[in-house]
Amino acid sequence: MAQIGNLGSLIVFEVSGDKVLTFNGMSQTVKGRWTTHAVIGNKPRSEFLGADQRSLSLNILLTVNHGVKPRTIIEKIEQAVETGTPYTFVVGGRKVGANQWVITSMSETWGEIILDGRLVQANLALTLTEYL
Repeated sequence: MAQIGNLGSLIVFEVSGDKVLTFNGMSQTVKGRWTTHAVIGNKPRSEFLGADQRSLSLNILLTVNHGVKPRTIIEKIEQAVETGTPYTFVVGGRKVGANQWVITSMSETWGEIILDGRLVQANLALTLTEYL
């Protein structure tokens, strides 16, 4: 097994002969907080207020063909969203950001469902926000 990373104990991203659970399309936004002050007769003046919270988005493909149970993982993530549980996000043995992250939203698209009603494939889009 080759572990790619993890989102705390919630999700372990890994690749092996039996299981593939990875993410793709990850993007991170790092922002500063700014305000503008009006100045009579001159251009407005900008003032830096400090760093803003970072945000991440990533996509996850869940399929039984890769050795995962989509419904089980979806239910675990739904619970994390609804309870606001913070997690450390690690990729390649290094933390992403200096702080923990909370999943602020999850969008799921169900793909294949077989005869007994079992979900075979789903795509997830997660949005995480830095937890301070």
